[in-house]
Amino acid sequence: MPRIRTSRTRPPPEGFEDIEGILEEYETKMRDAENESQEGKRKAEGVWGIMRITHMRSRYIYDLYYKREAISRELYDWLLEQGYADAALIAKWKRTGYEKLCCVRCIQSRDMNYEGSTCICRVPKAQLRPGTFVECVHCGCRGCSSAD
Repeated sequence: MPRIRTSRTRPPPEGFEDIEGILEEYETKMRDAENESQEGKRKAEGVWGIMRITHMRSRYIYDLYYKREAISRELYDWLLEQGYADAALIAKWKRTGYEKLCCVRCIQSRDMNYEGSTCICRVPKAQLRPGTFVECVHCGCRGCSSAD
């Protein structure tokens, strides 16, 4: 006999109603990106839209809590717990030099060609040759170095 699922999530804290509409818009954009046709795209290019929307939604919640101080700590923790934002990415944004980071995967050295390196999008544009086109393979970012 299958287990009966019970909802153990607590109700949203006060203030969620104020941002619920915007979060629903992000959810609609996410569904559209997930259902988008993959025809004519490279293998990795299929998830770029999803990564961008995740980044925008996480940045929105980060700005609400840390920059504008418009939401409470309780609501912020609840949003992270419910998966509305990427907690690991927000944790990196709080550190110096990672303020514009596009995704956590771009700073993981295990996925890169050279040991101990990071993604090409993390290299400041001033250090690249003139006319060099930079595009991250993982997320499609065109440069998220804090020095830019």
